[in-house]
Amino acid sequence: MTVLNVAMVGSDDLAREIAKPSDNRDVDTYVHKEPHEDGYRILSLIRPAKFPERLQPLLSALNAAKAGILEVKAIDAALGEALVAFASAGIEHGIVVVNPPAGEWVDTEQVKIFLQQAGLDWQFIGSDGIELRKALFAIMDEVLDSLKSAEEAQLVIPIDQHFNVKGIGLVAIGYVQSGRLSVHDEVMILPAGGGACTKSLQVMDDDVTEATAGDRVGIALRNAKEEHLTSASIIVHPAVDDKRAGGQTPLALFGSDKTSFKLQKSRFQKRELSVGDIVHIAVDLQFVVGRIEVIEGDLVTVGWDSALFIRRDSPPPALLCQLDNKPRIMGQATDFTSL
Repeated sequence: MTVLNVAMVGSDDLAREIAKPSDNRDVDTYVHKEPHEDGYRILSLIRPAKFPERLQPLLSALNAAKAGILEVKAIDAALGEALVAFASAGIEHGIVVVNPPAGEWVDTEQVKIFLQQAGLDWQFIGSDGIELRKALFAIMDEVLDSLKSAEEAQLVIPIDQHFNVKGIGLVAIGYVQSGRLSVHDEVMILPAGGGACTKSLQVMDDDVTEATAGDRVGIALRNAKEEHLTSASIIVHPAVDDKRAGGQTPLALFGSDKTSFKLQKSRFQKRELSVGDIVHIAVDLQFVVGRIEVIEGDLVTVGWDSALFIRRDSPPPALLCQLDNKPRIMGQATDFTSL
């Protein structure tokens, strides 16, 4: 089963043309499932319904996505911020649907110029659901190697929901950002550091023995403490001693309350950051606030209010934001170092 998660800025009507509604939280999700020679291929749309009023759900959608859809109903500030978001998140593959309300008009050529300025080489398609699904499956084929390599990486599952279920116990739900999780695996819950065992797994309402990168998974946990789970928890495999190699396989993430990183500002961002500024960062579905302590060229040092966790191997770009600024996304943060 191969899953392509798609961050979508657009209407519920267009999303329903492509896939069936599945879940309704801070983001609305829609799923389309088709049989394939290797099992099933799944398109999962993640639509932050409250954007542009709220930024965090969009950031979460971008953290989980490998592709994007942008429905353009008008050329306005929200369009500009969406372009900044997709570009800063490194979403290289995407679709633009120019779809103004009845009686109104949007200049498609102007939209193309804006995408070019943002550094996005996306395709323009009409609002027909069949054509959009076809294009998304073509994108899945393009990024298939990346999807498969994510499955072979160390396990990282940010948790955005948890609750007790009668007869089952404590259940945590989140997107598998990388790696594989199997029934009976021992896991660690960060940042608390508590241990647990995977009792059962559920993907797309089906019981499974393994969940892999891209899946939205429900995890029934044995021997977990509920106080160890929060909206900022991340599930990983514990560190492993490798006696034959004389070393240890460390945790997939390192956490720190002070980090330095390189900031690549958005092409549309005119504001300059200053020491003392309050910023937020979004990566692997974390949303952490901090204060800038040092700026040296494109190198920024921030002290965080709580530990920020970054993958040791092939970390995704993080999105640095200022919520009282327009556009709110400053740009892309990479090359993190713990201080």
